[in-house]
Amino acid sequence: MPKLDLDTIPQTNRTGYPSPFDEPVQGRWYRRLAPASGLTAFGVSHVVLRPGAWSAQRHWHEGEDEFLVMISGEAVLVDDDGDHVLGPGDCAAFPMGDRNGHHLQNRSDKDCVFVVVGAGDNLGGDYPDIDMRFTADDRYVHNDGSDYDTQRAR
Repeated sequence: MPKLDLDTIPQTNRTGYPSPFDEPVQGRWYRRLAPASGLTAFGVSHVVLRPGAWSAQRHWHEGEDEFLVMISGEAVLVDDDGDHVLGPGDCAAFPMGDRNGHHLQNRSDKDCVFVVVGAGDNLGGDYPDIDMRFTADDRYVHNDGSDYDTQRAR
């Protein structure tokens, strides 16, 4: 049956971000739905952001499209153009190669839930607010190219 039982899919708040960049995402809990359902052409995650949590450091992808649908609660999409409130049913799209860094922040006092879909090639990308980039081989590097002592969680 194609219907997924979310309760049977492990939820984690794992991150590969080096300290201190890992702190804002400690309240981000996600389930990787594509592997659990046999999908192989794109990734899809069910994400819960606890109050005060961020979805990620503000970032953009060189070779991956992302599409997000807010399911419940409220989050603030932060990008180069400012802050944008997203509520249930709102959608956001992040085309590959668009250098407009983005992430969600839960500034409310309740959990918010969204689904994010991504497809493309892992060509790396950038975190414009901090001294960090991610590479096609899942490493985090400083802007000068030297490695962080951690590996990207995928």
